[in-house]
Amino acid sequence: MNEALIKNYESTFMEKVAVIHAAFDETPHTIAMVEVDKKLTDEEKCEVAFMKTNTIDGAWWENEEVTPMFPEKSCRSTSSGDFVLIGNAKYKCVTAGWEKV
Repeated sequence: MNEALIKNYESTFMEKVAVIHAAFDETPHTIAMVEVDKKLTDEEKCEVAFMKTNTIDGAWWENEEVTPMFPEKSCRSTSSGDFVLIGNAKYKCVTAGWEKV
């Protein structure tokens, strides 16, 4: 029963966004799916995804809200030049904030 309630909560209040690494890579590739609150603005969703895919106190791919999508044992943190995909909207991480592309 609890599992069904959790799934209902997630589908009602949360959404998954894709984090795409492109800054230092020859070919852009999705490295993670990150759960974010649906009520946030797109820029706030990008900020959450950025924060959740950066290593601070521990490996970022161990965050509960993150589903890692990379084949290696580890992956660099998200940085300027990488992207977040929210539905059909794509945002590029720039020096200060996000730019819709």
